[in-house]
Amino acid sequence: MNIGKRRKGRFPIRKEKRIILFVLLLILDAAAIPKLKSDAAYFSMGKHTMERKEFRAHELTDDFVRYLRRSEEPGRDVGIFLAEDLLQGRQMRPPFKAKDFQKAEREWKKNPCYSDYKAACESIWNDVKYFPVMISENDPDLAVNYGDSWMSERTYGGTRGHEGTDLMASKNERGLYPIVSMTDGVVTSRGWLPKGGWRIGITSPHGGYFYYAHLDSYADAREGDTVKAGDIIGYMGDSGYGEEGTTGKFPVHLHLGIYLLEGNREISINPYWILRYIENSKLKCVYS
Repeated sequence: MNIGKRRKGRFPIRKEKRIILFVLLLILDAAAIPKLKSDAAYFSMGKHTMERKEFRAHELTDDFVRYLRRSEEPGRDVGIFLAEDLLQGRQMRPPFKAKDFQKAEREWKKNPCYSDYKAACESIWNDVKYFPVMISENDPDLAVNYGDSWMSERTYGGTRGHEGTDLMASKNERGLYPIVSMTDGVVTSRGWLPKGGWRIGITSPHGGYFYYAHLDSYADAREGDTVKAGDIIGYMGDSGYGEEGTTGKFPVHLHLGIYLLEGNREISINPYWILRYIENSKLKCVYS
């Protein structure tokens, strides 16, 4: 008798049982993936999402902008596109279909911050109708050009990032190019700012704030007045960077700023892709 010796393998786990257990674990893991994705959507969006620099940069793609021009809910679709990319790390790719955004939205709706997030996106997308600079019917050389200058360095008044898009005039003549409101809205600011020169700000029906700066002169709309998308609100100039009436510190151009209004705070959003979205919605008039 081998008294005192422990018998090894008294309750052996057969190789087959190990395989079955491993397969079951794989099945359970696969079943948990959708739940994990749902949880990620739930927890990744917060009340400060709109303040994140990645959201404010509002980086889209050419293919997506082409889809947006056909969309009935541009604000919702932009919000989903950015949330999927910035918060989930899975950029949506063409071909874009409305049902894909509807499906993604069902998951994001589980997040208690989603309704505010969606409303913020709609405030800067759903009211936009026209490109802000009218083109000349009789002089095709009077063009404007713009690029994505978001957060490029500016030094007047201290080093800072450029919170907008500059639309540069091909002809450096102040008072020539008519500027129109991109949206319906109410004029909520008008007058001189040292950095912005003669500027006008319009709050759209969904609550976005559209800021047009460095004007040469105004049209008739005054603070408190209601304007329609496409109404002329002023003329492009080179005012600003000094005391009231200062001009000539830079070439003639329009500085466009777009802001979310969160309480008493203004959150700047990159206008570049919004301009691309309405690139084909330009009004015409005769000027030269």
